[in-house]
Amino acid sequence: MVNASDGNLIYVSIQYRLGLFGFLSGGEVAKDGVLNAGLLDQRAALDWVQRNVRAFGGDPSKVTIWGGSAGGGSVTYQLMAGGAYDEPPFSAAIAEWQPLLNQSEQESQLMTTLNLANCSTINCLRSLPVAELAYVNQAVENASYPTGGDGFGVFYWGPVVDKRFIQELPNMAFSAGRFYDVPLMVDHEAYEGYIFSNMSLTTQTAETTDARYLFPFAGPAFFSRLYTLYSRASFNSTFYQRQTWFGDWIIDCPTYYMATNAVDRNTNTSAVFKLTFAAGSEVHGSTTPFLAAGVGWPAANNHTLAEIMTSYWISFAVTQDPNPMRVANAPFWPSYVSGGEGTAAEGESVGFDTLAVTYTTISPQQDPDASARCDFWNGHGYQVQN
Repeated sequence: MVNASDGNLIYVSIQYRLGLFGFLSGGEVAKDGVLNAGLLDQRAALDWVQRNVRAFGGDPSKVTIWGGSAGGGSVTYQLMAGGAYDEPPFSAAIAEWQPLLNQSEQESQLMTTLNLANCSTINCLRSLPVAELAYVNQAVENASYPTGGDGFGVFYWGPVVDKRFIQELPNMAFSAGRFYDVPLMVDHEAYEGYIFSNMSLTTQTAETTDARYLFPFAGPAFFSRLYTLYSRASFNSTFYQRQTWFGDWIIDCPTYYMATNAVDRNTNTSAVFKLTFAAGSEVHGSTTPFLAAGVGWPAANNHTLAEIMTSYWISFAVTQDPNPMRVANAPFWPSYVSGGEGTAAEGESVGFDTLAVTYTTISPQQDPDASARCDFWNGHGYQVQN
């Protein structure tokens, strides 16, 4: 991407702690340390960039944060950090989503960690060698799956609502407008749930057993509505039924929440853009070969598409709009508010326009996630925080 930018872009890659090193939580950790240490690492790095980026040719007023998968979830949490009470150390964001553990599951995770490390206190954990903690980190995952909060397709360690850096669930923060007012770009692949779903599940009963590990606080009404919206008859297999609702829960629908709330809350309502990607492998992470996998995109199966995609990302980073610096053969990417009828005063001006990328076409379409399915997930934030 830097190579393709012709000198217009500086890429700063940051490191942050993962697993129990960055995301061990629970009451004892909160009392004698901090929760979400990995997110605080990221914020420290972003603050460092603000102080130092001029020294290597950057502009601190034009910092775009971007991550994929859990990194994209981190971008979302940086957008809502501390209730967005101050000036952010970035000026634009390309975001995704990531689930959260609730408080009882945090305590269970902490107790498992202490037990497997033969410790009774946090200070004991702190005294252990890094290599031993890394072993415990994996042992906790092995011992916990499957249990409440650790179902198929999630990674157990991750951010939590700590009432400080992450003050509330993301669906609540975005609906209340407690996120930074910066230009926003969101995207998702066609089959986000594919690699996170278990192919051995062949009945809805087995699928529900698996789902109860993901959502231990969801009850019969939740599952009744889930299977009304994602009826088995609508899919050619239990696997595709599950991958569809999992993908909607984990990434697809959150892009809809973020885009719609950014349009409603941001000063510049036109600086919100959404893309759906049904090319390459079409599964989670399939945009990577077209954006960030080496000079000349060696892993991309369509170099023309890679040039187009990369130009959108470069343009957004430099101008906060994917269009001004796009390559000549790249179609115009409409903002999320485009395509509506009437005027803003009449409440009819938002068209929910996205850019749909397929193997053969790139064209605007109405947001496929503006749906009853996504309204269902948005309305059950507490049940599915897992």
